[in-house]
Amino acid sequence: MEFKVFQKEIELQSRGWIPTFHDIRKEILEIVEASGVKNGTVAIVSHHTTCSVMVQECSHDIDSFDLEYLQHDLLDIMRKMIPDFAEEHQYRHPGPIHAQYGRHVNEPGDYSSMNTDGHLRSVFFGRSETLTIKDGKLDLGLFAHIYFIDWDHVIARRRQVNVTVMGTTEDVPDRKVNDGKVIDTKRKFTDEEKAYDIHYDLQQKR
Repeated sequence: MEFKVFQKEIELQSRGWIPTFHDIRKEILEIVEASGVKNGTVAIVSHHTTCSVMVQECSHDIDSFDLEYLQHDLLDIMRKMIPDFAEEHQYRHPGPIHAQYGRHVNEPGDYSSMNTDGHLRSVFFGRSETLTIKDGKLDLGLFAHIYFIDWDHVIARRRQVNVTVMGTTEDVPDRKVNDGKVIDTKRKFTDEEKAYDIHYDLQQKR
């Protein structure tokens, strides 16, 4: 059985001033098809610590912020949990040494390190997603799309998504567990657990 690894990088431009949600479903589908992998996985990973990868339903309706309604609902919740960085010293980060390091690596200004909200939000969502490839198709279902989220809205930035496809170019003959029968995970009580208890009759005897 041949095992194959196929890697690509996607370059994106985030707009700044508000978190950017990039729909990269089309690009991931094209990469999976180009890989030649029929059965395996694809890992979609952010190169950046203020960004996340999310698989979620496409909600179709788009508001005046160029966000799908579900995306804006998600952003509203994140703003309640982790407020936008709006004033100096709102968060401990960035400290003076980190600000100096930003100047050392030619960041445009100390303000570009005031993205603590982006770092904290990315921790909640994680920086990657791994999806299954079955019979040459990405297992996304009917509504799911793949979003790269740039939570850093301080300045517009160029971003990179790393994509690794791994798997076999051959068919998988049978992937059904338990011959495809539905597994019952409900709790099953023993006869002893269901046995009569004398306390059942207390109220009836009063």
